[in-house]
Amino acid sequence: MVSVNQRHFPYISLPISPSLQGINLESSSLFLPLSSSSSSSSSSLPSPEMMKHLVESEKAAENAGPTYRNVLAKDAGLLRPPPGVESCWDVFRNSVEKYPDSPMLGRRRVVDDGKAGEYVWMTYKEVYDVVMKLAASISKSGISKGESCGIYGANCPEWIISMEACNALGVSCVPLYDSLGAGAVEFIVCHAEIQIAFVEERKISELLKTCHATSKYLKTIISFGGVTNDQKEETKNHGMSIFSWEEFLIMGGDHHFDLPEKKKSDICTIMYTSGTTGDPKGVMISNESLLVNITGADCVTRSIGEPFDHDDVYMSYLPLAHIFDRIFEELFISHGSKIGFWRGDVKLLVDDIAALKPTVFCAVPRVLDRIYSGLTGKISSGGILKKTLFNIAYKLKLDSMRKGIKHEKAAPFFDKLVFSKVKERLGGKLRFIVSGGAPLSVAVEEFLRVVTCASVVQGYGLTETGAASFVAIPNDFSMVGTVGPPVQHLDARLESVPEMGYDALSSIPRGEVCVKGSVLFSGYYKREDLTQEVMIDGWFHTGDVGEWQPNGSLKIIDRKKNIFKLSQGEYVAVENLENVYGVLQEIDSIWIYGNSFESFLVAVINPNQQVLEHWAEQNGISGSLSELCENSRAKEYILSELTKIAKEKKLKGYEFIRAVHLDPLPFDMERDLITPTYKKKRPQLRKHYQGTIDALYKMAK
Repeated sequence: MVSVNQRHFPYISLPISPSLQGINLESSSLFLPLSSSSSSSSSSLPSPEMMKHLVESEKAAENAGPTYRNVLAKDAGLLRPPPGVESCWDVFRNSVEKYPDSPMLGRRRVVDDGKAGEYVWMTYKEVYDVVMKLAASISKSGISKGESCGIYGANCPEWIISMEACNALGVSCVPLYDSLGAGAVEFIVCHAEIQIAFVEERKISELLKTCHATSKYLKTIISFGGVTNDQKEETKNHGMSIFSWEEFLIMGGDHHFDLPEKKKSDICTIMYTSGTTGDPKGVMISNESLLVNITGADCVTRSIGEPFDHDDVYMSYLPLAHIFDRIFEELFISHGSKIGFWRGDVKLLVDDIAALKPTVFCAVPRVLDRIYSGLTGKISSGGILKKTLFNIAYKLKLDSMRKGIKHEKAAPFFDKLVFSKVKERLGGKLRFIVSGGAPLSVAVEEFLRVVTCASVVQGYGLTETGAASFVAIPNDFSMVGTVGPPVQHLDARLESVPEMGYDALSSIPRGEVCVKGSVLFSGYYKREDLTQEVMIDGWFHTGDVGEWQPNGSLKIIDRKKNIFKLSQGEYVAVENLENVYGVLQEIDSIWIYGNSFESFLVAVINPNQQVLEHWAEQNGISGSLSELCENSRAKEYILSELTKIAKEKKLKGYEFIRAVHLDPLPFDMERDLITPTYKKKRPQLRKHYQGTIDALYKMAK
């Protein structure tokens, strides 16, 4: 998943497109009940409350529920990009014309003692000038429209500048996660036939490991920083060239080149999915797909009177190689907003946030879970008076918000007295927190909605759907635990999954989430066979299972592919179970395993060190985290907590976990156990822990 997924904000400073004509974005039409024209069975008709946010556009099809779209698209139809905007280059160019002297890209200055100082900025015009120099050098290197350019490294101003140079020339930008190893890098460079690559300085050595294979295609490497003589010699031996950033900028010199005409249908970027199984897939994303996302982004926030604008500040730290962050950065570029970059260390992220003072913070649940744990830990360690005051303030504000009162009016006195400290810790200006990539637990979402004094929303989408397919409405507490209604530039429906017991036409519609619209990807690069597997009659099949909520929002409840049958014939939806068990404070991460030869489940768990050590201290047990993970009493304790929540959630007997292994080492990319977006690689986990699994089954029988 992605989550991608994830908001709705502004388009650029151009005339409103015909598809927006007639929609009063400042009105409260979003919340007015609408009648349905469908004559499908009553069990699939939405409730009146649901119709505040959805309108039925097509009747139910065989094995599928009705097709729905956002109520804002009821009369005008699905959104389209504004006229006169054909590519992402037009987005940047228009902002340069409108905001030439406004700060665009910022990084923290390193002061004399080695510590980070204030942010220093390049203006939109300054960035444009560097982009044009870079484009001249790329053009002189012989790269032309339609060819591929790789970008490999962590987010930084040079990343965006390289991306915009690709946009200028109509060259397909192919991002590579900075966490990828040499094997994946080699595959992508060869598969995408990348001829030129911009690379973070510390990643050059990793790229050079692939030269034996990639030199067939890759001819030019440009470092975001400097290069060494050894690196120059090594690339020369492979028939390649390598340049420092400054060397390449001046290489174009007075080279004359014309910017090619770009069309909406042109492939702007090929994003390779991190892939939980097999080789990564190259998702081809057109200019139109990106533009539709940017255009549609404005409607939700404008409809509630809180549009994004020129004064917004965005923290860039989620990988630009992921569609979630790419869409947001394009979005804020369209506004002439500031984009500040982190220092690349998650331990310093909160300090970077405090220095940047962002107004919008996008995150994956793993990051928000860490923020949640840090805040709750600090509260728990406070004195009895502070904890009592916090608990009173928290309960009062949460109760008010559950009654429908907006967060800024729910408890203004306690916002100033108690929660302002949290807000200041996050820079003091934060107004939106957007979560995507995976489900965010209800407990964490509620907590952040209360204490951050900001709108906290979840979104859902995939690389193939342009990130934001569903987005919860900001400051609407009924959306907690959901990813909201579909955005107004696509249609959505659920398709039944009989083998999992999900019926899209039941009184509680559940099924595989399918979407349709111009926002969809243009196919998998060189893999038409895989494209045809997921694109059926114009509908993209996400593989995720959703459930329509009474208020018209969608809740992701399962993953269609992550099911298996136990020996007694019962199907187990493992991802859903991991979400249930994963809320325990004793657990940082859990991988559940079962197969058709066994009748019960086992699990490998990364325990929460602080919680486990606290339990050990209370029970007179000493030792390091590794020693505690081997302690039989510690395993019994974790297993008893798993059983408690299984009973509380009324899980079926075969869904209970019978044996656990505690691993002090978190699932990581170094061992190839998770993807760069923290999705579990189940085949690799099974291979890595096969001996452990066998021992657990032998012990538990």
